[in-house]
Amino acid sequence: MRKVITYGTFDLLHKGHVNILRRAKEQGDHLTVVLSSDEFNALKGKKAYTSYEDRKFILEAIRYVDQVIPETTWEQKISDVVDNEIDIFVMGHDWEGKFDFLKEYCEVLYLPRTEGISTTKIKEDLKEELKLESK
Repeated sequence: MRKVITYGTFDLLHKGHVNILRRAKEQGDHLTVVLSSDEFNALKGKKAYTSYEDRKFILEAIRYVDQVIPETTWEQKISDVVDNEIDIFVMGHDWEGKFDFLKEYCEVLYLPRTEGISTTKIKEDLKEELKLESK
């Protein structure tokens, strides 16, 4: 069995998220998603709209996802790969080269992101919409 792992916050779930999960799952037989905890997001200076528990619940309902585990530190990636006997590490291409240190432990694959959609874009669009409505 080929095991795949990917990481993310997966807030405001959208088509791009589902696409990367589908393409990650296509690389193997079992997909583990390591989901940034609320506390870890705070350390990164990020705040998810949706709680960790709710994001985990949503991810577990997606047919491509076999397992969801928490991400609590930047440093846990090597132990996640080793402990879960991972064959392929997948991330979006905007992270290209950042996780090459994992090549010692597994294959590292950077997949293209879905054009025209991101959580950041959704948040910016909503902010702009609210500004227009308040005028």
